[in-house]
Amino acid sequence: MRKSLMALSLLALSIGSAAAADFSLSIPGLKDGGTAPETMVLNGMDCKGGNISPELAWKGAPAGTKSFALTFYDPDAPTGSGFWHWAVLDIPATATGLPAGAGEPSKGQLPKGARIGNSDFGDPSYAGPCPPVGSGAHRLQFVLHALKTEKLPDLAGKTGALTGFLVNANEIARASFTLKLAR
Repeated sequence: MRKSLMALSLLALSIGSAAAADFSLSIPGLKDGGTAPETMVLNGMDCKGGNISPELAWKGAPAGTKSFALTFYDPDAPTGSGFWHWAVLDIPATATGLPAGAGEPSKGQLPKGARIGNSDFGDPSYAGPCPPVGSGAHRLQFVLHALKTEKLPDLAGKTGALTGFLVNANEIARASFTLKLAR
């Protein structure tokens, strides 16, 4: 009996792991671990990029996904706590991607019901990366979170850190894609 329960437990874990392993996030035309293109870089401060959020595509969401949240974070920003560049919340579970430029709210390119949380600049929009000159290669982490809830609480005016906390508290799986940028 004990062996049967153990075998059943291992089977359940392997099925769950296989489903999570199939969950993936990509940026068409770019390689995971590659360099962020100039189009994504901030157009401000001392950077002269396009400040355009990239096209994103995903597949293999696990069963039980009720919505998605996408976060874009630089853990290497010299702030002591990283830098939140973008958060898209309440993305419908039926969505399989976001078009380039979806980080600009005035363009209306988000799926119905989705909303943008504040970046660490304090605005609900995409804020491209602009690492300080000489600070080394920064990891730019896009993370797609499969969530167990259809809607997160109202986070208007709240920080990226609080958004990240609530997203992680409701996560059932995640897929990530990392780019690098140095100046």
